[in-house]
Amino acid sequence: MLKTLVRSSLTVAASATALLLSPTVHAQQKFVTIGTGGVTGVYYAAGGAICRLVNKDRAKHGIRCSVESTGGSVFNVNTIRAGELDFGFTQSDVQFNAVKGLGQFKDNAYGDLRSIFAVHPEPFTVLARKEANVSKFEDFKGKRFNVGNPGSGTRASMEEMLAGMGWKLTDFSLAAELKADEHGPALCDGKIDGFYYAVGHPSANIQDPTTSCGAKLVSLTGPVIDKLVAEKPYYAKVTLPGGLYPNNPQATQTYGVMATVVASAKTSPETVYQVTKALFDNFDEFKKLHPALANLSPTTMVKDGLSAPLHEGAVRYYKEKGWIK
Repeated sequence: MLKTLVRSSLTVAASATALLLSPTVHAQQKFVTIGTGGVTGVYYAAGGAICRLVNKDRAKHGIRCSVESTGGSVFNVNTIRAGELDFGFTQSDVQFNAVKGLGQFKDNAYGDLRSIFAVHPEPFTVLARKEANVSKFEDFKGKRFNVGNPGSGTRASMEEMLAGMGWKLTDFSLAAELKADEHGPALCDGKIDGFYYAVGHPSANIQDPTTSCGAKLVSLTGPVIDKLVAEKPYYAKVTLPGGLYPNNPQATQTYGVMATVVASAKTSPETVYQVTKALFDNFDEFKKLHPALANLSPTTMVKDGLSAPLHEGAVRYYKEKGWIK
């Protein structure tokens, strides 16, 4: 009897070991993270949309995707470089500077940065407190203005515009460094007079202060803007239609960049392929997941605003679709 029990125990143990070693057992899931921006911005919503589509088929490819709210474009590129993020959203101008070693990446070019696709346009959007008596950007001189948090693409673009104008941060009575999730409430609470923000539209971040305290959109126009757009390949002029937000019936003239998704050359080609495939194989669903994504086209997403070389995983998918040669 004892021999039979011992033999049975050994058989069970051997079977369990064989099961663990069997090649038919599903591979361990791979976890990937997409760095985005503030939780009320479009990066976070678009990142969530991508992860939703990836996770829908995780039983097939074994990839589980999650989003992380971060400090934004520059932070995401630096964190990808450090190996702490798999994917990240970044403005097209920040991507350009990282590849070329310019601006915030001066003497620190990131040669391993790879682009995957562009997403939505991001107009630079300036909002003023209704009581601030601001009709043009120059009216903010001597006022309290949020210039954006360090590490964000918004801050980098803001500083480039101010340099073109010959302004310094000290030209504001207060140059606040609030994150994107904080500037709307601060505006409505009377703590700042205005803010500058690169964001896809429509955005809850702009909707909330225009609704709750009648904040006003301010156009960005003039010779300095004309010169920036003419000289920088990643900028384009944009018009926000009148009535897009409450209490703002007028059209707003501005300029902007493209939101792009990037990774490292070290990121697994198979992972990038599967993430790219998940988005474009479910493209109609993706476009419905946020209003800022509604007018996207694959033919522009695979080329617009992409300064870094395409990741080989993305190239594989685009060639399969006949979108690139």
